[in-house]
Amino acid sequence: MAGKHVLVTGATGYVGGRLVPRLLEAGHRVRCMTRDTARLQGRAWQGQVELAAGDVLHPETLPSAMAGIEVAYYLIHSMGGGQGFHERDLVAARNFAQAAQDAGVQRIIYLGGLGDSNTELSPHLRSRQQTGEALRTATVPVTEFRAAVIVGSGSLSFELVRYLTERLPVMICPRWVFTRIQPISIRNVLDYLVAALETPDSTGQIIEIGGADVLTYSAMMTGYAEARGLKRMLLPVPFLTPRLSSYWLHLVTPIPASIARPLIDGLHNEVVVRNDAAHHIFPQIEPLDYTTAVQHALERLNSAQIETTWSDALVSSQDGLPPVLLTSREGMIVERRQQTVAASADTLYGIFAGLGGEHGWLHMNWAWHLRGGIDRLVGGVGLRRGRRDPDEVRVGDALDFWRVEAVEPGRWLRLRAEMKLPGRAWLEFETHPQTERQTLLVQTACFAPKGLLGQLYWYGLYPFHRPVFRGMIRAIAERAERIERVGSRR
Repeated sequence: MAGKHVLVTGATGYVGGRLVPRLLEAGHRVRCMTRDTARLQGRAWQGQVELAAGDVLHPETLPSAMAGIEVAYYLIHSMGGGQGFHERDLVAARNFAQAAQDAGVQRIIYLGGLGDSNTELSPHLRSRQQTGEALRTATVPVTEFRAAVIVGSGSLSFELVRYLTERLPVMICPRWVFTRIQPISIRNVLDYLVAALETPDSTGQIIEIGGADVLTYSAMMTGYAEARGLKRMLLPVPFLTPRLSSYWLHLVTPIPASIARPLIDGLHNEVVVRNDAAHHIFPQIEPLDYTTAVQHALERLNSAQIETTWSDALVSSQDGLPPVLLTSREGMIVERRQQTVAASADTLYGIFAGLGGEHGWLHMNWAWHLRGGIDRLVGGVGLRRGRRDPDEVRVGDALDFWRVEAVEPGRWLRLRAEMKLPGRAWLEFETHPQTERQTLLVQTACFAPKGLLGQLYWYGLYPFHRPVFRGMIRAIAERAERIERVGSRR
């Protein structure tokens, strides 16, 4: 069956960014609409899709994005967004629906929020459902999926579980932590969104979707702790209001209070699937249980999966990007540095691929030997292994206390730490050629901490790590430029 021509809005977001490659794999032609197409730079699938600039709050920008589209995915919504976010969501949805009708779009597929509309829903959940109603104001049929907490590395609700459980041995639990919910794996969400394209019976339907388990937010946290081998204690308290809870989350997690507040308000509502329409319309989709969904989410912390996280934010040559970025994403702490170097990508690659062993680490080599000595004292491998070849690397090579995990000659190298750590660590180098003799060098250190000890380890030692990482990229750049200068005089 020939693929459809589909439009994906919200491709810079969590669900949309994962939906696009699934649609491409299924043989569909994809156009991504965003207010700023530059935000999609660096995505692995960027060259396989059409890009369209459009803003749902400015209807005059929508006709060109809708032209020739058969099915449009509406994955836009606000989480707080300041005063008036609800009204803006409704205006945006009506604009989109009208533009889809004018362009002859055959269907709209929307992902909304689960919750019994006959109860007093939170403003956020009510807005999600009323957005679906606004999309139905035009004549284009709408398939509306309603989901609760999405379990997947990077989803807001699941990251809240992750941060609280990883960082707090004793967790203060207000009443909303014990509300019943039916979480769903991101894999299943994508299964439904893709399958709807080829399932006529889903047209015009409101379909509630959820995982195999109904549990509470507290059970989600204890289940996550078990999967990570962490011991956690839950301490129920009766006095934490939603406002105080949001400030508490702001303090102990990277989630700001303005985002946490509507999320917590929504957790006061019981959100479980109340009908089995999804099973009858999509009998081929088997909802995953929570434990399995968590295991899939944690695959991002395994060596084979970590690249996916980094490639979501590959550095481009755009002006204005910070030379140093320290951030926390999907349960991992990332320190990324970049520097434009007057040298070719091959020259730079030859230098960072030759790190370790007899060549050393170019900057503060004594600190590397000190770390290796400490590692030996606690039973680790230390620096004694050296490297197989002084210049060449291949996947699987031991490189001091690192292991070569991935390599692409001339472009990038990824090392996985094998020293004793309260977590997992990687070090990656990338080259992005700008001109024949100018290259953007990107150096990324990534740490996936395990529990509070892992957090304390990273931030406690970062004052020492920082000069090491800063000096390393500078030393690589200086050596590459020196080699280029010598070569140009020959």
